[in-house]
Amino acid sequence: RQGWESELRLVVDAAYPRAQLLRILEALQGSCAHTRLQLEDAVLSGAEQALLEGRADIAVAPSVPGGLLGEWLMDVNFIAVAHREHALLREGRTLSADDLARHTQSVVRDSGTLRPRDAGWLGSPQRWTVSSLEASYAAVEAGLAYAWLPEHLAQPGIDAGVLAALPLSAGATRRLPLYLILVQPDAAGPAAR
Repeated sequence: RQGWESELRLVVDAAYPRAQLLRILEALQGSCAHTRLQLEDAVLSGAEQALLEGRADIAVAPSVPGGLLGEWLMDVNFIAVAHREHALLREGRTLSADDLARHTQSVVRDSGTLRPRDAGWLGSPQRWTVSSLEASYAAVEAGLAYAWLPEHLAQPGIDAGVLAALPLSAGATRRLPLYLILVQPDAAGPAAR
């Protein structure tokens, strides 16, 4: 009756900083307390698939599907990390791809199923595939694997001395662009806008 949507479906790539998302949702809640929120996490192609399947009003995704317009939001920096006592860090030198291949890598599974993608270095035959960044972080924190993690997720562990960045000769960091995609900009209600 007040013109706000009764429900807003939001799909957000898991690499988007959670604290920033919660601040945005808090502001949204203050404006439209009666709009129900459906929040879905996605990895790699998962947000794009949700858009194509009509399961999202708004998405934060690493790519913009054809036929939609997206606004660049940010680049998320990923850094290669391991537990400070991991064998890779005991090498005491710059590491190569051959060094990484001898150890377990934790990778996050693509939540999309139509056109799943791999991202990051996947050259290790010893690989653990997990369903979330938090699970990947936990494997690294336990000293069981190394991984490329979003800097905002890994930095507190680095600052606490639990994790350390891997001294790679190349590829120690990578960037993931994230775009804000409003599915129907002309028909969007005030909550979506």
